Amino acid sequence: MNRLLIANRGEIAVRIARTAHRLGIDTVGVYSDSDATALHVDSVDLAVSLGGTTAATSYLRADAVLQAALDTGCDAVHPGYGFLAENADFAQQVIDAGLSWVGPTPEQIRLLGDKVAAKQAAIAAGVPTTEIIEVSGTDVPSDVAMPALVKAAAGGGGRGMRIVRSADDLAEAVASASREAESAFGDGTVFIEPYLERGRHVEVQILGDAHGNIIHLGERECSIQRRNQKVVEESPSAGINPEQRQALCDGALALARHVGYENAGTVEFLVGADGTVTFLEVNTRLQVEHPVTEAVTGLDLVELQLRVADGDVLPLTQDDVEFDGHAIEVRVVAEDPASGWLPSTGTLAQFEISEEVRVDTGVRTGTAVTTDYDSLLAKVISHAPSRTDAARRLARALRSSWIAGVDTDTAALVAILGNDDFLAAETPTSFLDEHPDLVANEGASGDDRLALLLGAVFASEHASRTSDRATPFAPSGWRNLRIHGQRQIWHSGDAVEHLEYQMHGRNAAEVHVGPWPTATDDGSLTDDDRRVVQIRLFDRSDDGQIVELDGVRHRIDVIHADDTVHTRSSQGSASWTLEPRFVDHDLVDAGGGPTSPLPGTVLSVHVAAGDTVADGDVLVVVEAMKMEHKICAVGDATVTEVLFAAGDRVDQGSLLVRLETAD
Repeated sequence: MNRLLIANRGEIAVRIARTAHRLGIDTVGVYSDSDATALHVDSVDLAVSLGGTTAATSYLRADAVLQAALDTGCDAVHPGYGFLAENADFAQQVIDAGLSWVGPTPEQIRLLGDKVAAKQAAIAAGVPTTEIIEVSGTDVPSDVAMPALVKAAAGGGGRGMRIVRSADDLAEAVASASREAESAFGDGTVFIEPYLERGRHVEVQILGDAHGNIIHLGERECSIQRRNQKVVEESPSAGINPEQRQALCDGALALARHVGYENAGTVEFLVGADGTVTFLEVNTRLQVEHPVTEAVTGLDLVELQLRVADGDVLPLTQDDVEFDGHAIEVRVVAEDPASGWLPSTGTLAQFEISEEVRVDTGVRTGTAVTTDYDSLLAKVISHAPSRTDAARRLARALRSSWIAGVDTDTAALVAILGNDDFLAAETPTSFLDEHPDLVANEGASGDDRLALLLGAVFASEHASRTSDRATPFAPSGWRNLRIHGQRQIWHSGDAVEHLEYQMHGRNAAEVHVGPWPTATDDGSLTDDDRRVVQIRLFDRSDDGQIVELDGVRHRIDVIHADDTVHTRSSQGSASWTLEPRFVDHDLVDAGGGPTSPLPGTVLSVHVAAGDTVADGDVLVVVEAMKMEHKICAVGDATVTEVLFAAGDRVDQGSLLVRLETAD
């Protein structure tokens, strides 16, 4: 193998290229029009444009990807994960073209990629599993025990999956899961299986070669999930006993031997609250969470994939595999957990994560985060002798990270890693549902958060003073007749902060924090209950300073981006917008109705003009970042106009349906 085409984008393309280059293998990448300046394009030796902006018009074009490999003299193709990674037809096309396919055989992908067939293979191999109900077309069975799980037969990554707790919701869940599966994998087939409450999602990494050798590299626990997609992954699992671990690994090897598995794969299980082990599925590819296995084994899984694909014998046996310490990975995504994990788009004004941990990413400062692909920004991995040490190290790295320009889940991740139940390994798949306070965490609080605000205030004050060419001699906030200090209102998300400050020279100030007194009906002022803090400022510049708040020093980094000021300290980060003193009021649209919460594509419209809708009725479904978002009615109303049709693109804030309420 001398030249490798990486048929993917983002962090996995960057990660594969890193190993290939270490092994002396040249790399060729592919990119869409919207990824023309992406990090993964700069991480390979050559890159071929596929055109298009969406996955369907770029990375899913198997013919264009294969032609790119042939045109650039590649002798192998690595699909990464997602896109074409579990496409048996594409794997066969690669092999038929005389190239090496870095993955299992097309026959194994076809067999195990179909979750129904995989279940049957697991039963034949003696692996414990649950029965399933196949769904044919739109015929939905009526005798399904609840709760149930509707699941796509193809693909993975939590897409095409719905948890159903009421029989009345089953038909809609099947239709929605099928639609999402068709969009993500090109196959809308779904099936139904029992849903086990409060189980643990545990998976086993397997590796095989073309010479009949098969080993496992231990297990990973991935129970903490949102929307059936993993948020925190770790190895080893701290929530199972040695007997369960043995059953998991033995079951994974039994299935792998049954099908003669080659290359890397993952056998996924659910461990019930009563300790039962149930087979779920096989992912015939490298997993997103593979770095935690690499951390505890000291092995490079991509290197092993490449060597096996090149015909080599696995360079180690099961007895050679050793496990060291504990590793935890978190997925940093461009989503707002407090708003139902709503995706966030924008340009990264800053992207910085501590070098003390491993960071796998496909973005950098200046990257535009769009709705065309998934929301993953980075995987952050820590490895330590103990689970507690790994969690503490990872939390510190996330607290001091600086990702500005989009909303992320970093504050929620820090809260999870410090949670008592997490540290006690009480982490069933219902963990986030049972801990809503963690999801709503806003990061730095108290004086740590106030220091971030003051960093924005005084960096802006410094920038204003240094750019003042008219009255540089005058003190900051100078007035002919001063009756109070400079009053400002700052916004950060939904939070509103009032403060008033008066400078004492260039490097000191007195700050009143909180809403200022206002006039009552009789002309008197309300009580002044604001907190008064004394501030000293050191090392001042437009991009940061040291803020001493009542004698406690905080180093604050600052970035000015358009109308927003981004701040960061060792305790967290925040973005602030100063409310203007004078506001031009826009005309209010006379017609009301729901707007799109983010840019995306309309998947389906469920109402027409003249329809009467009730509170909670689904009006429109919008797809963004590979996820469906239901837009529902709030209160009873009549539809007067539907403004978009299925397939239309919408912007954030676009009015979707015009409604008329009785009042």
